[in-house]
Amino acid sequence: MSTLLKCTNNDIRDIFPRIKNLGASSFGEDADVFGDTLAEVIENAPQGHDLLFKQQTVNELKNLLACNDAEINHASFALIAISPTEEVEEPPNWGSFPTLRAFWSAVLHVFENDPEVQAGKEIDPSI
Repeated sequence: MSTLLKCTNNDIRDIFPRIKNLGASSFGEDADVFGDTLAEVIENAPQGHDLLFKQQTVNELKNLLACNDAEINHASFALIAISPTEEVEEPPNWGSFPTLRAFWSAVLHVFENDPEVQAGKEIDPSI
C-alpha cells in the first residue's frame, strides 16, 4: 500500500470504505447514540452489518494497522468524526484510548470475535 500520508481524505475513504461507513454511523459525531461509553460503541459496532461487511472491515482494519502511526493518524482524521484519544466532557465517563492504534486494535478485536465472523456464516438470530 502506498503511503497514506500522500493520500487525500477522499482517497483514504476510497481505500477504506467499510471503516468510512463506521465513521458515518458508530464512530460518527453522534457516537454516544451507539453506547454510553466508547468501549460500548466499539462493542456494538458490528451489530446491524452483514457477514460480508464484517469480513471486509476486518481486512481493512488489518491493512490500516499495518501502517505506521503517522499514517494511522492521518487516515483516522479522514475516516471518523470522533477523536477516540481525547477525554471528552460530554457524555461523562465516555473513556478514551492512549493512541489511535490502540483504538483501531480494539475495533479489530471486536470484529474478529464477532460470532458470525468466527463461524464464517450468517447466524439466524431467531434460532
